[in-house]
Amino acid sequence: MLNIDYNPDVLSCLANLSNDEVFTPPKLVNEILDMLPQELFKNKATTFLDPVTKSGVFLREIAKRLNEGLKDQIPDQQERVNHIFTRQLYGIAITELTALLARRSTYCTKKANGEYSICTTFDSEQGNIKYDRLQHTWQNGRCMYCGASEEVYSRTDDLETYAYQFIHTDKAQNIFNMKFDVIVGNPPYQLSDGGHSRSASPIYHKFIEQAKNLNPRFLIMIIPARWYAGGKGLDQFRNDMLNDDRIRKLVDFENSAEVFPGVDIAGGICYFLWDRDSKGLCEITNQYDEKRVSSERALNEFEIFIRHSKAVPIIRKIHKIESPKHFLNEIISASKPFGLRGNHKPSKEGIRCHFSQRLGLLRVKQDEINDRYKIKDKYKLLIPKSPIAGQTDFSKPVGFYYDGNVIIAKPGEICTETYIVAYASQSEEKVKSFKSYLFTKIFRFLLLQTVVSQDVTREKFAFIPHLDNYNQKFTDEILKKRWNITEEEWEFIDSKIRDI
Repeated sequence: MLNIDYNPDVLSCLANLSNDEVFTPPKLVNEILDMLPQELFKNKATTFLDPVTKSGVFLREIAKRLNEGLKDQIPDQQERVNHIFTRQLYGIAITELTALLARRSTYCTKKANGEYSICTTFDSEQGNIKYDRLQHTWQNGRCMYCGASEEVYSRTDDLETYAYQFIHTDKAQNIFNMKFDVIVGNPPYQLSDGGHSRSASPIYHKFIEQAKNLNPRFLIMIIPARWYAGGKGLDQFRNDMLNDDRIRKLVDFENSAEVFPGVDIAGGICYFLWDRDSKGLCEITNQYDEKRVSSERALNEFEIFIRHSKAVPIIRKIHKIESPKHFLNEIISASKPFGLRGNHKPSKEGIRCHFSQRLGLLRVKQDEINDRYKIKDKYKLLIPKSPIAGQTDFSKPVGFYYDGNVIIAKPGEICTETYIVAYASQSEEKVKSFKSYLFTKIFRFLLLQTVVSQDVTREKFAFIPHLDNYNQKFTDEILKKRWNITEEEWEFIDSKIRDI
């Protein structure tokens, strides 16, 4: 060890606040800043804002680049540092603790005007890293700005409220009373909404929407990739993102641990570059299994964003061959196919009902069900709504469906919302044929392109064709021939889907 120059960056060693408020490693910060035009760091008028400051690492790394880039324009070191910190760098901390941490790592002291601050012209303790403790604005039990639960987050003054300043205002531009060239950060991901069990609602999209309202030249944020398929509170955000041709770069990580070691975020992580003054195709980079694959394409080519560039030509080909036929998102039932919740109380007599794998087949009263699809008296293939419960890395699914978690329900049998009905027919043989289709790797590969959470609902089947006839046992060989899947394409499919 005596012969090794070992000087670790303390900001790469911090323990995360939670899986929802994650510190950004310095290495990742610099990869993100590399996406920006580097001339920005040579211009003494460029302004930067991190509206979700935690460790201060973004501000620190930007300061280092500006300090180097402005050497010729402001030769005096102290004058240059004072200019950078007072005229170019701004932050809004997410908590009182992170405000102190950010000032310490940016100004080298927790008080910006302290004796040991590297900036000698601040006249306030906060400097340009603000933190004002706010309360939520409650309306019918929810915060009107972020949707937080009043029951959970209505707190006394000695507890943190998590009312993030940047999004708890209609006029974010008044926080610093100025415009910014670059807004960059890693926002909090979700807040408890007070729903069933440990229910939480996404919040990161609100920071992006607010940042766009400030109309910077460039916007970069690191967020969960779950927005690709929409869902809880994200459908409009997904639509806006996919149709925004100012998103010029998107870097996608299937496994969040590749970005944030030790952090497990379902569906992976991504970061993007939004360029106000430039429109066009998006350069998309997928990182998985220590590989990087890049391509240029329109984000809105499909209603659900396809993260894998290698998957796009496969889906295009299948859609062209099968068009204009239906796809399975039009065939598979919605949640609660018979109107019964998972915690429905069984009865001693009535219709046989599949409650769950654990409870098995029980009974419910006839007048408690809703046979809206008119399938009660048919054979039905029941598949679990959450076949990968507890899984967060969906890049190598063990198998969405297998004999242990799918059921062929007989005529007269129904199910709770634990299951959805994948296919129903008067013929048991057709249902078995559909089941063989479900078990193919190609089927599960197409499904994987839309799955970013443990719930696999009907919308996730949008890329899977509804076949003409279910009158045979389907295999991957049959589908490869039907859809002209090349050996190279099959190798990619096979690498992403494990055997059942």
